[in-house]
Amino acid sequence: MSEVKVNKISPRSGTNVTLGDSGDTITIPAGATFDASNATTTLPANVVTTDGTQTLTNKTIDASQLSGTVATSNLGTGTADATTFLRGDQTYASATPAAGSITTTQLAYNPNSFRNILINGDMSIAQRGTSVTGSTAGGYLTCDRWNFNIGAAGTWTQTQSTDVPTGQGFPNSFKLECTTADASLGSGDIMQVQQRIEGQNLQYIKKGTANAESLTLSFWVKSNKTGTYIAEFRERDNNRTISKSYTIDTANTWEKKTITYEGDTTGTINNDNGNSLQVNWWLAAGSNYSSGTLATSWGTLVNANRAVGQVNLADSTANEWFITGVQLEAGTTASDFEFLPYDVNLQRCQRYCNALGEGSGDTGGNRFYCERYSSSASFINIGLPVTMRTKPTQTYTSFGGASDVDESTKERVSLYDGNSIVWRIYDVLLEAEL
Repeated sequence: MSEVKVNKISPRSGTNVTLGDSGDTITIPAGATFDASNATTTLPANVVTTDGTQTLTNKTIDASQLSGTVATSNLGTGTADATTFLRGDQTYASATPAAGSITTTQLAYNPNSFRNILINGDMSIAQRGTSVTGSTAGGYLTCDRWNFNIGAAGTWTQTQSTDVPTGQGFPNSFKLECTTADASLGSGDIMQVQQRIEGQNLQYIKKGTANAESLTLSFWVKSNKTGTYIAEFRERDNNRTISKSYTIDTANTWEKKTITYEGDTTGTINNDNGNSLQVNWWLAAGSNYSSGTLATSWGTLVNANRAVGQVNLADSTANEWFITGVQLEAGTTASDFEFLPYDVNLQRCQRYCNALGEGSGDTGGNRFYCERYSSSASFINIGLPVTMRTKPTQTYTSFGGASDVDESTKERVSLYDGNSIVWRIYDVLLEAEL
């Protein structure tokens, strides 16, 4: 075999160099490197290696030009087999993760059903009605589970609105519109939209322990009034609060906000049906609530630190505020909004409010007639679709009689009239709110 040793081969003419003729075999010895980083290299249809140890660097080879087996040592570190995959960093990892090794945080998705601690976050349920005007005292007025807490901060119209973020799937939003302004708030003036949560629904967040869960709040919001707003957690069992600010950046534009609150290792939550946690969206705050330093970490409630920097949404009758897609979940990552079937959402709301034909008058479908008990007495008994949080307060209109005895429970309405055997009730509203 002949051997030629040179440092460089240059073309006889032009710029191309041809190694061998058709049918020849060009051998690159084991351990040698063929470096094509500074040249244009055309390979034949088949590249043949004898032991898989040759290295070809800085050259892209079409799959049709490859045959045989490439040693894993030439691809990266690790072992390649049916149970592994090659990472982008050229190392191998198991294709079957160990049990518990992937968390919902790593997925950026929470697969748990009913992960949303809040109820009716898409504002689709409004048993009491879809609009109320002239509101100065607040209360539960339109969208179920959403309380309007106000004290001397203007007059408002509240609506279950159809103005929603485009393409997000939300049917409705909660809307407030100022009709009488309060441009100069008194020290004790306050306005919030809030939802109150039973303690027995919060045990899994492990509040008051070393393993207390962080909570992440996400929502869509829109207002003509830009600036700083405050979203606060108020824990009622131990009188503790934490407040975080968010900014409405662009007027009249739906914006999604996500806020994470660290877990609170102080003060356990009562395991009962009481009001343990309030989520408060501040909209106006007098100096009693805004003259201190914003409480951005958990601590004992100090009113002056609750809503520092909050804009005054009540300062003009041009102001309005919308919210929808509200979700509160354990963890530090906001998952996609958890849409529930309408009937499931309604049943969750009915634990706190049952409107049995409320507001529709004395019509046939919404009348509840008495049953005769004796020659002079009768009763009305109505089974409820869900067990309410506690025995509800009742509002209804009675015709032809009146209840002498109320034996209602959180499972049923039971009214007794000892003086009439022909009577009925309608416009029945049952409330067991927190």
